This record gives sequence, structure tokens and C-alpha cells, in this order.
Amino acid sequence: MAVTDEAILKIKGMIIRGELGPGDRLPPEKELSEHLGLSRSSLREAVKALEVIKVLDVRRGDGTYVTSLDPRLLLEAISFVVDLHDDNSILELFAVRRILEPAAAALAATRMSPEAVEGLREQIGSVDSHTDVEGLVAHDIEFHAAIAALSGNGYLATLIESLSGGTIRARVWRGLTQENAIERTLAEHRSIVEALAIGDARLAESLSIVHVSGVENWLRAWSDEKADIPSV
Repeated sequence: MAVTDEAILKIKGMIIRGELGPGDRLPPEKELSEHLGLSRSSLREAVKALEVIKVLDVRRGDGTYVTSLDPRLLLEAISFVVDLHDDNSILELFAVRRILEPAAAALAATRMSPEAVEGLREQIGSVDSHTDVEGLVAHDIEFHAAIAALSGNGYLATLIESLSGGTIRARVWRGLTQENAIERTLAEHRSIVEALAIGDARLAESLSIVHVSGVENWLRAWSDEKADIPSV
């Protein structure tokens, strides 16, 4: 194991054991390196790495602190990686969405309030036949993010949000090339909301699978068709 990796694991261990908590300041470098049995150079490299993934916050002239460890903060790196995806990996992103978003809908169904249901209905009502494709995609992202948030699981909601951004282009293309994309999307959204409104977790889950799979299946067919076109 590389020395830097060992240093990262030792700092992680301090956080897991509760020796360091969110917002706590790390001991001075010399003191911490001696406590962990590490060289100061390897400790510095570990701190830099943990700063990149938002576990530590280095404040120049003040010290190094543990961040809030909020899920949204810690999962920023995933969003960055997703944004760098290529066209060959987008189907894999949809496959992951097909697993996570129905799970979020099922959880949300057990926690819905009349106010939450009305909020989702208002989101759907803000879109009509005059909405352009970009507006439809923006609504779709907002709609799924709202359901994920209603699941009550911060990590799940952040993962879904991170993955959703990477599939925007595919959804835009679907809207441009398929007839009745707006009507179809809104009808599927309404069905999901009605399942949530009656607290039917299994139905909400099933409808979400169908909804995400629709775009995934279209994209797969489009990819296959594209692959069959001879290069010029």
C-alpha cells in the first residue's frame, strides 16, 4: 500500500471512530503526523487528496477542518465523472437510473403529504404543448429530483441528481426525434404522481421503471441503428 493511501485510511479511521467529526479542526501537522506514525510529507499528500473529494477543508492561515460531510458535498466528484462520459457509456448511466429512481419513488410513496403531491402536480401543470424540448427536459430533471428528495435518503437523492445531468443530451434528442414526446412524458409523470398520492410504493416503482426504460430503450435502438450505418 502506498504511503499516501495509508495516510488517507488513517485519517478516515479517525473520522469513523468519532475522533474527528464534521466541522472539527485537525491537530497541527507535526502533532498529527506523530500520532498517526506518518511522515509529514505523506500526511500533506493525504490532506490534499481528501480536500479534493470534499472530506477536508484547508483554510490557509487558519487550519484544516473536516467538512460537513453532507452527501451532496461528498458526491460532487461523481457528478464530475458523469459529465465526462462518452456516448458509449450513456446506456450504462440509464441502467443505473433504472435501478435507483424506482427505488426512490417507492420510498417517496411511504412519505407523501398532500402538499408534496400538490407540488408535483403543479410541476406537471407548468408544462404544456407549447413547451420546447429544452423546457421539457428541465421539467423532467426537476420532477425526478423532487421525487428523489421526497425519498428521505440524501445519498440516494444526490446520486440520482448526479446521474441525471449526464443523460440530458439523450432526452433532448428523444424529444426532437419522437412525436408526442411532451404528451407521453407528462402522462407518465401524472401516473407516477397518482401512485404516490395513494401511497402505492410498488405501483410507483413499476411506473418509474417503465418511464426511465422508455428513454433507455429508445436510445439503445437509436444506437443500434447508428451502428448499422456504414461509415463514408
